[in-house]
Amino acid sequence: MVRKNLRNLNTGLNNNKTSVKFEEQISYMGWPNCIRLSNSEVELIVATDIGIRILHFGFIGGKNIFYLSPEDLGKQGGDQWRIYGGHRLWHAPEAIPRTYSPDNMPIAYSFESETLKLIQPIEKNTGIVKEMEIYLSRNSGQVHITHRLINQNAFPVELSAWAISALIPQGTAIIPQEPFGEGNEFLLPARSLALWNYTQMNDPRWIWGNKYILATPNLNVVTEQKIGALNKQGWTAYCMEDTFLMKAFAFDPLARYPDFMSNHEIYFNGHFLEVETLGPYAIISSGKQTENHECWQLTKGKMDVSEKSITEHILPMLPALQSLLATHIK
Repeated sequence: MVRKNLRNLNTGLNNNKTSVKFEEQISYMGWPNCIRLSNSEVELIVATDIGIRILHFGFIGGKNIFYLSPEDLGKQGGDQWRIYGGHRLWHAPEAIPRTYSPDNMPIAYSFESETLKLIQPIEKNTGIVKEMEIYLSRNSGQVHITHRLINQNAFPVELSAWAISALIPQGTAIIPQEPFGEGNEFLLPARSLALWNYTQMNDPRWIWGNKYILATPNLNVVTEQKIGALNKQGWTAYCMEDTFLMKAFAFDPLARYPDFMSNHEIYFNGHFLEVETLGPYAIISSGKQTENHECWQLTKGKMDVSEKSITEHILPMLPALQSLLATHIK
């Protein structure tokens, strides 16, 4: 197994000078070799028997906001692709079999300078190595994730690093609209919107608001829905009961994005909801890489999903996340 080959544990982070705690080889949902990162507020649990996958994210002792596939719990090995759930890294554009390379084998990891690095073995049918770096704040619900694709082929490839969070369907996902404007200063379209063959815009699970587009899954309706958007605002959110997750990500006005210029996509059915971000297309030479960065903020608070409540509760978190994002993007 490759899991042990790249271990570089900085156990000095487990002293009184910091509240970040690293625990390795804990059992979670049938996988015996998982890693737990935690501070005084939140915890993440990462698989190493499979991967790359973040299996759990939530408040200490609280509910996991990630969806895990019941039929895949504890499974590993084999050549069949499994959804597993949690947070994963893919490469876009989506295609079979390239995108669906199985991630059923153990991964390598290291922990240094407050960052957990996960390294997946080279994908046999793509020649791509996936890496994920996870930085947990010492004393808050903030997380920074670097998603990295490395080309180990002898020739260039064109890819986009695609980050996907599978969330439990009891919540609502939010896409910000572009700011309203009219008159001679706003003659050109504001952004693109991508629709799939199975997208039904009159499905009541979509709410097309003036300031926000909302995805509201229904456990009794299992049909698929998906949209993509060029999200220039650089954020998205997921609200569930008294918990909300905000994500910040980069937007490059000069870049070319997959799926009719989508850097943000929402997919859902009756079982789970996926909040997805896509990095720019990159032509990656042999040995080179492309990255996609996300900053997360998990927060407790009472709110509804009205446009007024979203504006009051979600938007104030954006400046701090954008600042964290800027410190990690090289």
